[in-house]
Amino acid sequence: MNLSGVMPLPTTADLAPVLPEIVLCTAAFGLLLADLFVDAKRRGIIHFLALLSLALTALLVVRGIGAEPVSVFGGMFVRDTLADVLKIAMCGVTALALAYARPYLMTRGLLPGEFYPIVLFALVGMMVMVSAGNLVTLYLGLEMLALSSYALVAIDRDSKRASEAAMKYFVLGALASGLLLYGMSMLYGATGSLDLGAIHQAAASSADRSLLMFGLVFVLVGIAFKFGAAPFHMWVPDVYQGAPTAITLFIGSVPKIAAVGFAYRLLESGLGPTSEQWSMLVAWLAVLSLVIGNLLALAQTNLKRMLAYSTVSHVGFLFMALANGGDAGYSAAVFYAIAYAISAAAAFGAIVLMSREGFEAEEIADYKGLWSKSPFHATLILLVMASLAGVPPLLGFWAKLEAIRAAVQADLVWLAITGVVMAVVGAFYYLRVIKVMFFDEPERDMVAISADATLRFVFAANAIALLGLGVFANLIMAWTRAAFA
Repeated sequence: MNLSGVMPLPTTADLAPVLPEIVLCTAAFGLLLADLFVDAKRRGIIHFLALLSLALTALLVVRGIGAEPVSVFGGMFVRDTLADVLKIAMCGVTALALAYARPYLMTRGLLPGEFYPIVLFALVGMMVMVSAGNLVTLYLGLEMLALSSYALVAIDRDSKRASEAAMKYFVLGALASGLLLYGMSMLYGATGSLDLGAIHQAAASSADRSLLMFGLVFVLVGIAFKFGAAPFHMWVPDVYQGAPTAITLFIGSVPKIAAVGFAYRLLESGLGPTSEQWSMLVAWLAVLSLVIGNLLALAQTNLKRMLAYSTVSHVGFLFMALANGGDAGYSAAVFYAIAYAISAAAAFGAIVLMSREGFEAEEIADYKGLWSKSPFHATLILLVMASLAGVPPLLGFWAKLEAIRAAVQADLVWLAITGVVMAVVGAFYYLRVIKVMFFDEPERDMVAISADATLRFVFAANAIALLGLGVFANLIMAWTRAAFA
């Protein structure tokens, strides 16, 4: 900022690091306009262009990966290896979500022209969030994601359940945003700056510790809500069950990757010197999430609701890794978020695959006897449930192992033991789905497998990838560790 108080115009050096976000945002506006000139029969062009824009964005991110960290716009936007790793993962899982969503929404008449732009705007918000170097940028990205998510949940305007879920999500989200903003205002009052680097320096030296700790508590509440951690998980089961399954697939996977970046920017880039205080709070949030999520999931008969409570338990493992407070913990959390996002996409993808117009395969009983009708798809769903349960050598096992290892390295052995016990408890409700598919007789006509060849291929590739990526998990671990090297 110059002496007149006016920020100078951005230069090419300022715009280069933010080019992926500019391209993606431009693509979102372009798709919104293109939809005006494309009739319903050619709506597939919009889908293709959306996937193309994601591929181009990921390519631009890949081109800059491994470069020296860059801070632009007065430190408000940071591009480093961590941001690049998270952005590539988010682009990939978003493309996967769009592949699942198109056939599902088309058959139900729920594919309006604004669907693709809203998804891309949500992704822009997440990308801004993981590159934030300032509390303002962090909040801007967060609210861009939140507003897009509210709209996606309510995309089925004729569904009372979806409208109710969107309203609950909006009200509770507004409450959490208010608490987060209040905590940020306390951080500003304690440190005199909104810049995360300046907050870090102030927290390490002469900051008002009492005011800083007061703000930290409210910031942690905001983080816990966005993750869906207990006891701030009230919105998760209702939103997951109420939203169309294809929308649940998106909001239940990609934002978890962004939430890790959100937590890292706040807790490490901003409040790193206070890690001794916040790591213990995060550890207890992990315990609550593990216990509450797993015990409530045991009682569910609705598969979407069961997966919602299991999400809470998986957030417990994420928080277990974050409680480490060091690079090993952060890399484990990033690895866990990526592994969970791929597994969750496959889990909700199974529901998409088994559903048809007028019938949603949401109940666990709907999968009875699937082995007798389609052994191949029953085996694929078995891989998905086993990965979520943490069965070796699937991807989910290595993610849990890394989280537990991070807790042990931080001398949080009691937390690691809690995680192991709750992982055993959580395996029960995943095994119940497997038991129903392989050993129960169908009570009624079996749910038909989707006839969409693309959808069947995507689900098969997604499920098999959980095994393939599990075998080569070391490569992903090395990738995530490089972000903190």
